[in-house]
Amino acid sequence: WDASGRYFMVAANASNKVAAVDTKTGKLAALVDTAKIPHPGRGANFVHPQFGPVWSTGHLGDDVISLISTPSDDAANAKFEEHNWKVVQELKMPGAGNL
Repeated sequence: WDASGRYFMVAANASNKVAAVDTKTGKLAALVDTAKIPHPGRGANFVHPQFGPVWSTGHLGDDVISLISTPSDDAANAKFEEHNWKVVQELKMPGAGNL
């Protein structure tokens, strides 16, 4: 889930993508290209100082954590809207694993 609880984030790991499902409309909100095999687990949410609200996930067999910008209804986060549903940063880790 993203931080708002509106979007269900799920790995489409056979295609190296993360799907965001809008639980309010029941429709696919986004399909985000990621690094190799995104982890099917729950990920983690936090507010990135440069990109605003993000959802993060590791990758199976890879030493990268992808940060995906997510929408927010908070007016204070409107300035980050251009980044929504994009991988805004990939963090290189010392080894493969997950959050």
